Amino acid sequence: MTYRNDIDAIASILKQNPTWNAIKPEHAARMRAQNRFQTGLDIAKYTAKIMREDMAAYDQDSSQYTQSLGCWHGFIGQQKMISIKKHFNSTKRRYLYLSGWMVAALRSEFGPLPDQSMHEKTSVPALIEELYTFLRQADAWELNHLFRDLEAAQAAGDEVKARSLETQIDQHETHVVPIIADIDAGFGNAEATYLLAKKMIEAGACCIQIENQVSDEKQCGHQDGKVTVPHADFLAKINACRLAFLELGVDDGVIVARTDSLGAGLTKQIAVTNEPGDLGDQYNSFIDGDIIESAADINNGDVVIKQNGKLVKPKRLASGLFQFKAGSGEDRVVMDCIASLQNGADLLWIETEKPHVGQIAQMVNRIRAVVPDAKLVYNNSPSFNWTLNFRQQVFDAWQQEGKDVSAYNRADLMSVEYDATELGQEADKWCQNFQRDASREAGIFHHLITLPTYHTAALSTDNLAKGYFGDEGMLAYVAGVQRQELRQGIATVKHQDMAGSNIGDDHKEFFAGEAALKAGGKDNTMNQFG
Repeated sequence: MTYRNDIDAIASILKQNPTWNAIKPEHAARMRAQNRFQTGLDIAKYTAKIMREDMAAYDQDSSQYTQSLGCWHGFIGQQKMISIKKHFNSTKRRYLYLSGWMVAALRSEFGPLPDQSMHEKTSVPALIEELYTFLRQADAWELNHLFRDLEAAQAAGDEVKARSLETQIDQHETHVVPIIADIDAGFGNAEATYLLAKKMIEAGACCIQIENQVSDEKQCGHQDGKVTVPHADFLAKINACRLAFLELGVDDGVIVARTDSLGAGLTKQIAVTNEPGDLGDQYNSFIDGDIIESAADINNGDVVIKQNGKLVKPKRLASGLFQFKAGSGEDRVVMDCIASLQNGADLLWIETEKPHVGQIAQMVNRIRAVVPDAKLVYNNSPSFNWTLNFRQQVFDAWQQEGKDVSAYNRADLMSVEYDATELGQEADKWCQNFQRDASREAGIFHHLITLPTYHTAALSTDNLAKGYFGDEGMLAYVAGVQRQELRQGIATVKHQDMAGSNIGDDHKEFFAGEAALKAGGKDNTMNQFG
């Protein structure tokens, strides 16, 4: 419904209720336009459709990949989307990522925690709700400026401009975009996963990312000591997420199945198997062990399994965990991914130890031999040393081509002395093209950076503190922050407006007319910024 049609509809309602005569239909229609989404489920259904359309577009053209940045606060997510609209005029194919790592490190009442599922699980849906609250406020803020301009054009009798502004209002593109939300390993058993998934979906999540680690031993994907679960356990949690989506009417909700098997060398349990070759048997085939020649080889407390027709005693650590065979990670990743896609998952996440297109493509090609439309969400992680990794990859490629690399020390390529060299510049090109190359060659539909604003907040704060508490004093803030906001057109320079002051003033006028006490008058210092 257009803004003009909404005015007419509301005017009809007001005629039927004569005691509401103080309400102007234009004001009610304006408030409706500035609050497009009433519930989190409205958002989840809307964004799931967007994500499904983007997945279909990627299947047709791999250059149509999607991207996101991780968020730990609603304001951060809001400013990202405002910036995207400002620079690219559209939010198309740009999402937000909700990182469990950042929730643990920055949002827990226990204080900073490692990424080990020790934080309050309710903080995850709370952050989803917060993110969408700020994104909806960005809609209201942007539309508020359009409506103010419309009122000014109408007051000036400029019908052409007024019609143009009404068109902009009717065609307004929302800041509300899909959020890929990290549910870790489900924070418990399948029932616990289902209950948390419901909360996340009700808050607005259209996409849930779940990993195949055990809940009580969960580790960050880039730490040691990762422990995976048999497929039956993981698939039960995928089913729990799917049923949560279906129960709440988000029929096209998206599930990302993450495997940590590439770097996980341990399992907590031996899989149940009913016949040779089933998923349980395949899982157990990767467990390291010693062949049993006789009953004398079995000690008190030992476990015995059958592998390839032979009795094997799995190697068990003092922790009670079982060990996988060395070098089996890639095979387990392929098995995990195929099993997940054949049993309800929509997208894959393969946690790797480095950003290497060839390594990812090698696994994806094996998966696509069985599931041709397999697609990945990939973690462009700050845990990687991107500079060193790409310089070493270029070094290795040049060396293989027979190019002279004697001027470079492979072990010391992070050194600043290599920044301006041919190798350093070529490595930067590889880094710049990584997402394009990986989406074309390795099936990556979505690229995300998990923790970008954790690092940008630390870096910008360090730069400000160094100057402000040093010789620059107030100039550190003025030149480094405020002046840059003004020069670059960053809306937060008018922080009162960004926080909703003008929206509030307009509402006061809607509510009380000329009696409204407004904050945006001539003495508001925000006017100094033009």
